Amino acid sequence: MESVQCNGNTICYLQQGQGEPVILLHGFCGSSSYWEHMLPYLNGYRVIVPDLRGHGRTDAPVGPYTIEQMADDVLQLMDELDIQKATILGHSMGGYIALSCAQRYTSRLNAFGLIHSTAYPDSDEAKEKRLDAVNAIQREGMTNFIDGLIPGLFAPGMEHKKPECIQKAKEIGYLTPPQGAIGAAMAMRERPDRRDVLSSTILPVLLVAGEKDGLIPPERVFTADQSNVTRHIIKEAGHMSMMEEPETLGKAVSAFLEHVHSS
Repeated sequence: MESVQCNGNTICYLQQGQGEPVILLHGFCGSSSYWEHMLPYLNGYRVIVPDLRGHGRTDAPVGPYTIEQMADDVLQLMDELDIQKATILGHSMGGYIALSCAQRYTSRLNAFGLIHSTAYPDSDEAKEKRLDAVNAIQREGMTNFIDGLIPGLFAPGMEHKKPECIQKAKEIGYLTPPQGAIGAAMAMRERPDRRDVLSSTILPVLLVAGEKDGLIPPERVFTADQSNVTRHIIKEAGHMSMMEEPETLGKAVSAFLEHVHSS
């Protein structure tokens, strides 16, 4: 992996290919490795895949983070790599970061997308669950927390169809520093409602939902339907289509990018 200094922290990232820049942002307790099997479908683009603040090999400062801080990391990474404009696609937590970028740095984006993510804020119940997650990490450590978290991200039955995917997601999660997971959980808890960003943007938007996603169901993904929004549902996927159905997701993203850069 390569690395740069962003806002006082070392940000590690993967980079492949040449062409129009595309930045892929992983979800909570993930890393750049989440996207491994989807990357072959993005030939013809300059693809940058960072480990986000508190995750993977990137620094994990102590203290609660904000989605805005994490978005600022992405923009500084773009600056360090001399990228003026990019398409930013975010999975789950990465989608919250993409929305922040779209709201505050519109001129730096060609397009953006939410993959198994939502513009809604956390409900009161979800906010309590974030605190429960923080307490569980502090009390039991990352291994037990990840073992409880990861299976529920996949479609029912995936533990029999693709057990290796669940195991890989667990192994990625085990490497998340506890203070990174806690900081990111608090960032998600405090994020604002950004449905207005989706409804008012003039940028091309990709919304991808898993039909069997038990965490963020399609109706919470598809909160905008204007002409600049492309909606795609993946029938056999839960919350982790980049692992469950990488070819289907890869082709959907590739088609969206082709549309963005041909118009």
